[in-house]
Amino acid sequence: MKPAGLPVEPKDAEHVKLFKPYKSGGITFHNRVGVSPMCMYAAEDGMMNDFHVMHYGSLALKGPGLIIMEASGVVPEGRITPQCAGLWKDEQIAPLKRVVDMIKSQGSIPGIQIGHAGRKASCSPPFKGDYVETKEAGGWPNDTVAPSEIPFADHYPKPHAMTKEEIKKTVQAFADAAVRADKAGIEVLEIHAAHGYLISTFYSAASNKRTDEYGGSFENRIRFLLETIEAIRAVWPRSKSLWVRISCSDYTNPDSLGESPEGWDIYQSVKLAKELKKLGVDVIDCSSGGIINNVKYPVEKMYQVKFAEKIKREAGIDTAAVGMIVEGEDAEDILQKGKADFILVAREFLRNSAFVLDAAQSLNVDITWPQQYSWAVKKARRRNTEKVTDKPAE
Repeated sequence: MKPAGLPVEPKDAEHVKLFKPYKSGGITFHNRVGVSPMCMYAAEDGMMNDFHVMHYGSLALKGPGLIIMEASGVVPEGRITPQCAGLWKDEQIAPLKRVVDMIKSQGSIPGIQIGHAGRKASCSPPFKGDYVETKEAGGWPNDTVAPSEIPFADHYPKPHAMTKEEIKKTVQAFADAAVRADKAGIEVLEIHAAHGYLISTFYSAASNKRTDEYGGSFENRIRFLLETIEAIRAVWPRSKSLWVRISCSDYTNPDSLGESPEGWDIYQSVKLAKELKKLGVDVIDCSSGGIINNVKYPVEKMYQVKFAEKIKREAGIDTAAVGMIVEGEDAEDILQKGKADFILVAREFLRNSAFVLDAAQSLNVDITWPQQYSWAVKKARRRNTEKVTDKPAE
């Protein structure tokens, strides 16, 4: 049985890039649209459960080429909320594998994002409000860490500035989590180095005020991320794919035509991408923001695609475009114009789990639907072409 989201006849998608196969590392995706990692705040002790099997299974059923599961903490205090998933212990492998097996059964490639929330850890799920969880509520407000003792916002706790020994232990925690992801059957590993979480606070001068070899110059500020990638690359199979999500700009100086000395920008992101390519990273997932509080973001559709385009062209590495991509035609246009190699869609999949199927229809590509749903498609086509209606159920 062909997986949903695969063209019924390849010639139908001859000129449509969104539904052409894509290869990254040793992995081949049957189309170029994936589910971006989104926290579900439903785990217990970092372990995925029936909700995750249902949630990710329902998305896989509708045909994306890739599903990157939510940010999973490499240490307990690295979770964003107490309800976030984790990969800091072997007991979390089996629950994750249940979800992986469900995704694979529907023909999608299973991926996962691993990370450390840093000074934005121990928070509440967004549907509960914007506050820090107390110890009594399962949080760890006194155990947040960062490169420097600078809180993200006034109502966030002051983080502890990491020692060099703590940095080394965290690098090893990332590598250990990668090994567990491999054992669970994950085929795409994404390192969360964006959105104001730990790694991104190291590379942005706005949040890193260190004076040792992990602060100051560009080379020093990216050191933590490079060491993390080196440790992961040593244990992550070459037959699989390694992605890194970065914040391409922290918007401290969005109109700058050169590197921002007090923050992070697209120019430094291009330099970083070149270094990541040397270390064997396959794809840069190009997001932005989250490092500085109360920053105004652009609100136009596809506002982050320009980052993916610049990094792809100037760093010579494959990129994934994200950010308010809600129409199949727009996703296709990004690929046709060579602005990115892959499309990641987030909240639109929550609003419409059939995004891939709708995109195919809007692009006039005949793709495989889930076998159990295919009879409905045939009847819909009959109604459109022959003006006939379904007979009442007997």
